[in-house]
Amino acid sequence: MDLFSKGKSKANPEKIKQIKNWIYQVFEIDEQIIISLNQLQCTEPGCPPLETVIVIMDESRQPYKIHKSIAEIEREDILKLQQR
Repeated sequence: MDLFSKGKSKANPEKIKQIKNWIYQVFEIDEQIIISLNQLQCTEPGCPPLETVIVIMDESRQPYKIHKSIAEIEREDILKLQQR
């Protein structure tokens, strides 16, 4: 049973670039550090239909989840992640 699968719709490359730029700015990290964005579809009850998982590939590699598709993410969502 595949509970999590990648969302079927492809994210706009320009939107992905914009989100990564927001992450670099908000978290004040070196642009040489890789950022991974994965849009996932959840089929478990109570799960949002799509979520985006962000991993900053530094020492911590802490995953951040935003319960929105990549297309719906705004700068304010990234600011909220930093406040955690």
